[in-house]
Amino acid sequence: MHFPFSHFLMSQSTISSAASAQATSKFPKTTTSSTPVPRTQGGVLGDVPTKTKKTGTTRTLIGGALLALGVAYLATRQKRKPSPEAATLDELLYFVNDRIAGYERAVAESHDAELRGYYKQLVSQSQQFATDLNTYLTREGGERETSTTLKGKLYRAWMDAKALVTERDEKAILGANIYGEEWALKAYQEALADQTLTGVMRQAVERQYALSQKTYDRLKKLEENQA
Repeated sequence: MHFPFSHFLMSQSTISSAASAQATSKFPKTTTSSTPVPRTQGGVLGDVPTKTKKTGTTRTLIGGALLALGVAYLATRQKRKPSPEAATLDELLYFVNDRIAGYERAVAESHDAELRGYYKQLVSQSQQFATDLNTYLTREGGERETSTTLKGKLYRAWMDAKALVTERDEKAILGANIYGEEWALKAYQEALADQTLTGVMRQAVERQYALSQKTYDRLKKLEENQA
């Protein structure tokens, strides 16, 4: 039996189509999407080099340290310089501190109960003087002054040496206190004459000067009563 050639060509085409369809069903065609696939957080962080993370931390620490240094520097620059008033108060405080040391010595040496009580009051008064003056001093840019004068140190050392030879009686103790009060009065006078103190500071120094003068007058009377 013979088939026309055209029929043979059609049969070959049909076979090829069937084979192509079968291959397509076994191996589906892959399509490419234009939308990018989102990346997970872990994937993104995983791509960051460890060195970059350490560099960022180091920069943060250095920046914080520089900021702290800058703040400290500005605080130092903004600190007030001592004023002329501070210099006057500082000088006066040396003598007020001498006054404290002098009356503390009198308390330790005196055997008269009444006089010892009075000397204790003068110690407290002198300490309050120093507290008030130091408060004004620090406000004016100075630092608290707790030192005594060289003259006061030498005088107290001389009195100690003298006490080793002769016993100090109440009149001698009074005499030393009067001498010390004279120093304090002179220091107050010089501070007020300097004209650097004004306002409440000057009023405070004037008030202390008046009380020192009253103390001096009373010590002189007590000394006369010891004769």
